[in-house]
Amino acid sequence: MAASVIQPVRRRFFLGASLSLAVSRAVAQEKPVRFSLSGSMEQGSLVTGSAPPGSLAALDGRPLRVSADGRFAFGFAPDQTAASLITVRYPDGGGDSRSYTPIVRQYDVQRVNGLPQNTVTPPPEVRERIAREAEAIFLTRLSDTPGSDFLSGLDWPAPGVESGIFGSQRINNGVPGSPHYGVDMAAPTGTPIRAPADGVVSLSDDHYLSGGLTLIDHGQGVSTAYLHQSARLVKAGDVVKRGQRIGLIGATGRATGPHLHWAMNWFQVRLDPSRSTRKPKPEPL
Repeated sequence: MAASVIQPVRRRFFLGASLSLAVSRAVAQEKPVRFSLSGSMEQGSLVTGSAPPGSLAALDGRPLRVSADGRFAFGFAPDQTAASLITVRYPDGGGDSRSYTPIVRQYDVQRVNGLPQNTVTPPPEVRERIAREAEAIFLTRLSDTPGSDFLSGLDWPAPGVESGIFGSQRINNGVPGSPHYGVDMAAPTGTPIRAPADGVVSLSDDHYLSGGLTLIDHGQGVSTAYLHQSARLVKAGDVVKRGQRIGLIGATGRATGPHLHWAMNWFQVRLDPSRSTRKPKPEPL
């Protein structure tokens, strides 16, 4: 008799606890996170985040630099299909984690003919130089410095006809090459190139394949590069401001004609700078 009385009570308690737990989980799932992300959210794109000042942020467990006002950045790789986990710990001790999967892009195949053949298949005597220059670029892109001007978006660095797009598979003089990780703008030799955001020049040199090359460190692992310049107007260590002239368009290195190859990275992750612009592309000259 006692058992028959106790059993329904236990069942009601269990059902009530289960219902309470289910409601708690639903409320937790519906509760909005206290940080936000912006950007195209595609493969090869820069993503910027905003959280309460004093927050800490991480990407897949890797700490991210966060500005004093709570801004941070990271990038989706051009071929990334897996989700990225963003975790933010707030100054009051709370936190949120969310996974984000990049939108898949379709990349074109682009055939480029008329390149100097010695840049398509470099002779043995210059391969050591090419490797040394590639290492210098790699090491430069390891830098993680303060900076946040780029978070408001990039300006187009030069006018020109868009002659090359990001991510396209390049066939150079009939030889399959690496994907084209940049945006090309064809314009007359001597056309000014301007900094798309504040930063510090981290590398300025003449390279075998890239020609006149300038790299700008914008902070938080974000950098931009300018290739094939006929003249470099800044040197390593220079502080540059948005809109400042940094070089002139040319056809140095591996190029068929005068143009700017504009590239962008988050550390070693290749990004499409055209996905982060805040203004329309300048009209061709």
